[in-house]
Amino acid sequence: MKKKILIIVAILLVLGIGLFFYLRGSENGQKFKTAPVTRGNLRATVTATGTLNAVTTVLVGTQVSGTVKQIYADFNSSVKKGVLIAEIDPATFQAQVEQQRANLMASKANVAKAKTALADAERTMQRNKELFAKNFIARSDLDTAETNYESSKAQVNVNEAQVAQTEAALKTAEINLHYTKIVSPVDGIVVSRNVDVGQTVAASFQTPTLFTIAQDLTKMQVDTSVDEADIGKVALGQDVEFSVDAYADKTFKGTVSQVRIAPITVQNVVTYDVVVKVDNDELKLKPGMTANVSIIVASKSGVLKIPNAALRFRPSDKDLGKSGTDQVAKEGGKPGSAPAKEGSKPEGAPGKGAGRPGGAPQVEGGRPGGQPDGRPAGQRSYAVWIPEDGKPKRVSVTTGITDGAFTEVTSGDLREGQEVIVESTSGAKKNNTTPQQQAPRFIR
Repeated sequence: MKKKILIIVAILLVLGIGLFFYLRGSENGQKFKTAPVTRGNLRATVTATGTLNAVTTVLVGTQVSGTVKQIYADFNSSVKKGVLIAEIDPATFQAQVEQQRANLMASKANVAKAKTALADAERTMQRNKELFAKNFIARSDLDTAETNYESSKAQVNVNEAQVAQTEAALKTAEINLHYTKIVSPVDGIVVSRNVDVGQTVAASFQTPTLFTIAQDLTKMQVDTSVDEADIGKVALGQDVEFSVDAYADKTFKGTVSQVRIAPITVQNVVTYDVVVKVDNDELKLKPGMTANVSIIVASKSGVLKIPNAALRFRPSDKDLGKSGTDQVAKEGGKPGSAPAKEGSKPEGAPGKGAGRPGGAPQVEGGRPGGQPDGRPAGQRSYAVWIPEDGKPKRVSVTTGITDGAFTEVTSGDLREGQEVIVESTSGAKKNNTTPQQQAPRFIR
């Protein structure tokens, strides 16, 4: 029994010693997660959100007050220009027209009466002139006759002016009667109706809106707001892709048609309106939908590219070894001078943009690097690391555009198919990097 116990203890001791040396060897071993250098297409985009609207939207109101008698168009009705869509009770306005017609007749009668009085005054004046010449009447009688003539003549002018005034009033009444019939000013589709039969509408300085008509829903536009940091990359004619929640699995296409220069400031955030033209032949898109927009500001085909995680990798002194550390120091850098991981703020560099999706890599020397969210990184130099004899080897590269997940390599000692280090899997607890720096966050 005692012998069996000794054998078991010996076996456990051997296993324990073996496990100890195995774990120690694994801890000291240099292991890295790598990704291949590939060749493919890259697109740099500016992302934003916007709202779909009809290119031309007409607000139809009323120019007269009254009660809505009839409605001939409803939501989604297709209307033609000049077609009757609603009618206000015309009874009051018809009565006003008849009243003005009667006033016009009376004014014309007054003109005829005044002309008759003028003719009589003229005859009286001529007769008094003859009598005065024969000294049959006094001078005052002649003066009175002449005054009556001039007065009758002026009265004719007054009555004729009243006729013109009454004609204008009649025309106004007829126009108001015409306004009781509300017609569509354009060809389009009724997208909104804000009135019901029997409702009283009042015309004022702000005409009430009865209908909203979209002129042509086969041509629409996305009104989107682009951040001031990105607006310099947006230009007329750029291709746009966007999606809406109603059709999450479908991508719609458009073109930038307008970049408005007027700034919009909300809570100290400055944005600019960008208008995107969209074809809507299938009429799937509807006014008011929210669009998630990606403006393609740069595109390249068949370029050499590496994952952004490779630009953010930072080896520790232990990973490099003494010779590697001396080599980095000789080149004027340090192990931590490689691009910073997402969310970390490089020493001596501003914190703007840190932690954004896509990661804003840091250029060599601690300066901020390429822009996140698909913005072009420009021609900048970075350090990436490749595995060589179990240790990371530093390689300087120059980058181009980025799509947030991969970055173009324009120059450097890298070739297609070569592996670059994206993460260290050894010595996690002894690494001199922070947890956020040690585990790069991959961009989807």
